[in-house]
Amino acid sequence: MKKRVGGEVRVSQKFVTALAIVSILGFLGIMSQSFFGFDSGEYIECFLMLIIGSGLIIEAKVKKLKSLSKGITSSNITHLTTVIIGLIAIVAGVFSFPLIRIVNPSFLAIKGIISIIAIVVIIIQTWVID
Repeated sequence: MKKRVGGEVRVSQKFVTALAIVSILGFLGIMSQSFFGFDSGEYIECFLMLIIGSGLIIEAKVKKLKSLSKGITSSNITHLTTVIIGLIAIVAGVFSFPLIRIVNPSFLAIKGIISIIAIVVIIIQTWVID
């Protein structure tokens, strides 16, 4: 959760950790290509999808899904949707692993949509929510 401290908005520690991991992975990918000539793009793509999926599931507050036994309501539909998108991102990450790598136009579209959703979530959590 974000906390307001002295006029400033602070994001959750989990969110900052996920952003740090994504930044470090991007930096390692650039370094491996620049210094060693090793293209680690496929591995980084796999790990980014896994991190995005895990982050979405963590942010979804899975414990709130217990209320699904009473039916889908406006309070639990967002958590359910976020968990489903997170699970799809994890599946995309697993199937992006270079040894398994599935290259299909519809599968690439799913990864693109998940990436766009992740960008929107980052923008909303970082700059919009007070």
